[in-house]
Amino acid sequence: MSEITADHSYLLRSAAELELTEARRQKAEKTKSLGSPIQLTGNAIDIQIRGNYAWIAESAHVAKKIDLETGKTLQIYRGHHAPVTCLAFYDRIPNSGDEKLLITGSWDKTIKIWDTNTKGLISTTAAHDDFVKTLLVVPSVKLLVSSSSDKIVKFWDLTDVLEKPPQPAGSVSAHSRPVECIAGIANADGSVTLFTADTMGVLKVWKLEREGGPRPRWRSTLQDTLNHHRTRITEIIYDAASSDETVQVVPYQSESSDQKPIPPLTHPLPVRAILPLALSDLEEPYIVTGYGDVIRLYDVSTPSEPEVLGEIDAHWHDVTALRLWVQKSRTDDGRTRIEPWIISASLDGTIRRWRFSELHDSKPDNPAGQSKATVIAPTPQPSGNAKDQVEITEEEERELAELMEED
Repeated sequence: MSEITADHSYLLRSAAELELTEARRQKAEKTKSLGSPIQLTGNAIDIQIRGNYAWIAESAHVAKKIDLETGKTLQIYRGHHAPVTCLAFYDRIPNSGDEKLLITGSWDKTIKIWDTNTKGLISTTAAHDDFVKTLLVVPSVKLLVSSSSDKIVKFWDLTDVLEKPPQPAGSVSAHSRPVECIAGIANADGSVTLFTADTMGVLKVWKLEREGGPRPRWRSTLQDTLNHHRTRITEIIYDAASSDETVQVVPYQSESSDQKPIPPLTHPLPVRAILPLALSDLEEPYIVTGYGDVIRLYDVSTPSEPEVLGEIDAHWHDVTALRLWVQKSRTDDGRTRIEPWIISASLDGTIRRWRFSELHDSKPDNPAGQSKATVIAPTPQPSGNAKDQVEITEEEERELAELMEED
């Protein structure tokens, strides 16, 4: 009887998977021109915007620099032997703000540093015992923080990084599950406030203090443990998106002890990406979220009464990242024109570009087929020698999907 039940469950699961695959195929056709998609070789796991360029950590084992206005790939960084999961920047000239050094982390457990002027590899560090999940640079104190599926958060000293690889400078091993995301800032006294969050929904707050001695070391002191989410935290930006279908906006160390808690932004599906525009150059009281294939815009000018302003069914697979692009261009009379865009990355293998006004004016019940496409330039096709393009294997794609779903 148990074998029959198992076989029946397998058949039901297979039928459901086939149905989902067919639904995504049909949706891919409907959404193929929405948001002026830029097609990637693999999937964008992380994305950072610098000026008019998107820097992509891609599942096809590479990092890329892409022109957001033309959709053209300007640089490709090859050297990792597995999907690239995260990227960050550091100054080539210390404290200059030039951000000429690219730092990448990968499933191959290494951290690599690249010179963006030459695309040359500067160093490779065997950083963790499992996948590198995310990176954080605190430039004023020359600190790199990395987290991993090995449940460890490590600190690295970036002093003289052009002459030698990042040097180990401490670690945190208090999490019981993979550490999915980190955030932090330097304080006026030289210490660092660090937030670390794992796949069990646990968020820890640390104070990092630099110790004296010939080798830089960072001492970590646990300040707080927050349990606002039921399961995997997918992103922290002093807000947090979670696979428990909520975004929690939590004032940390609020001066008012009797302040009412801000209600969570509840979604019908797990939330994998958030973009709080109040913390961006736009400085407006909006939060953009990505759940399932959908991008949603909230007005949080009254935090206790958040309002859904717009929603676009934007992709045919899960949205994994949301970023703000402030496009600057010259008008015919020589003035600078500034226009905000939302950049979305997805497991459908594209990044897409949406005018903020388009998202703001969309309707919450707006199906994909009715969204108006924003055309900047023709959708670029993969270029170059096919031999040079690394395709993600079916096994890696399954592993990537499982990793994104991991609790």
